[in-house]
Amino acid sequence: MAKRKKNPWLNRMNDWLSDEQGALEREMEAAQEQAAAPDIEKISPAEVRWAQEEREEEARIEAAMNSWTEQKALPFARAMYNLLCVGVCLTMIVLLLYTVTTLPAFGDPNHPINNEVSARYIENGLQETGAVNIVTGMILDYRAFDTLGESSVLFTAAMVVLFLLRKDRDSAKYSQLAQSMEENPHSDTFYEPKNDIILQRTAFILVPIVMLLGVYVVLNGHLSPGGGFSGGAIMGAGLILYVSAFGFAQMRKLFTYKTYQRIVLLALLTYAMSKCYSFFTGANHIHSVIPLGTPGAILSSGLILVLNICVGFIVACTMYCFYAVFRKGEL
Repeated sequence: MAKRKKNPWLNRMNDWLSDEQGALEREMEAAQEQAAAPDIEKISPAEVRWAQEEREEEARIEAAMNSWTEQKALPFARAMYNLLCVGVCLTMIVLLLYTVTTLPAFGDPNHPINNEVSARYIENGLQETGAVNIVTGMILDYRAFDTLGESSVLFTAAMVVLFLLRKDRDSAKYSQLAQSMEENPHSDTFYEPKNDIILQRTAFILVPIVMLLGVYVVLNGHLSPGGGFSGGAIMGAGLILYVSAFGFAQMRKLFTYKTYQRIVLLALLTYAMSKCYSFFTGANHIHSVIPLGTPGAILSSGLILVLNICVGFIVACTMYCFYAVFRKGEL
């Protein structure tokens, strides 16, 4: 056997490396215990009394601080918090009232909103957009880029809701109840009253009327009050009424997640391409080949009718998507 080296540090290192039971850990624990343990023989009675008095003094100071905090500091903090809240509210009320009192009178020709922009909309809107409804001409022609952003926000919000609330069948969180309901052909009754005859008969009559009204509002948005947003909201309400009466199983025969994706994606692309063409021709002073038509006719106002249809589809599908996801977790 090889003779051990005389260097104690090397010997200890060899012991640490060769010992599988944790010699290093045991030695470190022993050193810590030895450093933490006081040498009782070296402590005098006076030092013991001094340490005990110090602990009692610390306990007394801590109790006094806790008592002061509960009796004086906390009530003072609550009072200051309430006072600040009231002060902020009163300040906001005073500022708002002062702002209201300094606003121009209703109908004042010198009002800041009565500028050259609104005058352009009113005086040249019919000639430049072909839309009898000035509001629709402004939203879908002069400010069509903003409307594209709003439609994109709706689509993005729907996608985020789907990502956050959808049921993940591959996850362990997908409960046994959800799995059994998925396999059970009558599981849809858990969500919707499929056997409610009164609701079904009423929905059978009202849903077509509601959908036709929504289509009318969308198609006549450039001729009368309405448009893609209001008409799409009406059609979305019709879809929600239908699924509330007949259930998601029946609704999936007409409307699925893939249907939603395709409709909204096609509508957004059509909207974007249409306005890109309008922006390109307008910015370069190129004559557009799309006629404005006769004001007051259904086929008029250039691309505004197409844009209204796109917005209507996006709003209707997004409304139903929100309802379905919050109601069931999927379309």
